[in-house]
Amino acid sequence: MTKVKKSNFLTQLMLILGIIGPGLVTANADNDAAGIATYASVGAMFGYRMLWGLFIITISLAVIQEMAARMGVVTGKGLSDLIRENFGVKMTLFAMVTLLIANLTTTIAEFAGIAASLEIFGIPKYISVPLFAFIVWMVITKGSYKKAEKFFLIISLVYLTYIFSGFMAKPNWNEVFKNTFVPSFSLKSDFVLIFIAMIGTTITPWMQFYLQSSVVDKGLDTKHLKYERIDVFLGAFVTDFVAFFIIVTTAATLHKHGILIDTAGDAARALEPLAGKYAAYLFAIGLFGASLLGAHILPLSTSYAITEAFGFENGLNKKFKDAPIFYGIILFFIVIGAGIILLPNVPLIKIMLIAQEINGILVPIILIYMLKLTNSKEVMGEYTNSKTFNIIAWATVIFIIILTLILLVMPFVL
Repeated sequence: MTKVKKSNFLTQLMLILGIIGPGLVTANADNDAAGIATYASVGAMFGYRMLWGLFIITISLAVIQEMAARMGVVTGKGLSDLIRENFGVKMTLFAMVTLLIANLTTTIAEFAGIAASLEIFGIPKYISVPLFAFIVWMVITKGSYKKAEKFFLIISLVYLTYIFSGFMAKPNWNEVFKNTFVPSFSLKSDFVLIFIAMIGTTITPWMQFYLQSSVVDKGLDTKHLKYERIDVFLGAFVTDFVAFFIIVTTAATLHKHGILIDTAGDAARALEPLAGKYAAYLFAIGLFGASLLGAHILPLSTSYAITEAFGFENGLNKKFKDAPIFYGIILFFIVIGAGIILLPNVPLIKIMLIAQEINGILVPIILIYMLKLTNSKEVMGEYTNSKTFNIIAWATVIFIIILTLILLVMPFVL
């Protein structure tokens, strides 16, 4: 390689590394406590049968995340800001109330994940939950966007543990590859419900709000678009690559022995006699990191969305006194999320299921908003959606709506 070419390559590489962050963090945070519980349940209940669905969801996720990032760099505005400007206050209020309920229940699930994972190492929840609630608050309030993003990227490395635990579970790789590319489906209600939950946990409403807001908060514009595309495509691949190994791990162990689970903590504990204590520990470490990342991102995402929607100051580069509503919402989420986990006899499973179902139902509504916005010449100028992107995004929306309708109708016909 000549010196000029080498210099150009290094310049491009530094640019990519400087821009990578929003897409990778958003996608990784998607594999949070609720996500891990869902993927682990998919493997425990149906073995490798839903891996093909994950393959297709990855393509949909990449397209939808690119749309959110593109809107951020082109308009310099968050998604809720654009929804309010283009669809009015009533539609924005509806979206924000639904998002608030879904995100609050998911935040509770993140602190449940912190408690469950550290209890496996002998740390009681009355120590772990208050301690990490305090750490979450400090990371969000005592830094800047760049510092917080570096912290999130470092936590994301913990997901590597799931790849190791997948190999330690000794799966049947022939079955794994066959089910990754050959579809298998059932109209039984438990299959449809968990399939919707898998989509709902992989393509969530909060991700679109967080990604677009973080692109704006980072100060990216159209000249960074081609590098931000690499960021979101890489993020979509990494998050579902990790989800793939979570499903493979529980399929090779729990499904093989007919063991069902309710939470990701259950999965980690159940792995010990089947795949060894180190596989169980790796799974628990992954759950801890994932829950900690989610405990940061969910309150942050909600606060970005609500403050943008109603025109309040926001952003991690601002001090508390400059954006009190923004930081107040984050504090409210942390206190409620952590506080409920410390109460005795809380129905955590019910809370997590409600969150996933609300996410599954809300996703198509948010995606329709996004499709209308990304096809608007007035909003996007020359950066409107291509035909391919529209086909994939609309197919995703229609597929989720059909699955949700099947789920709602099924109890009356069976």
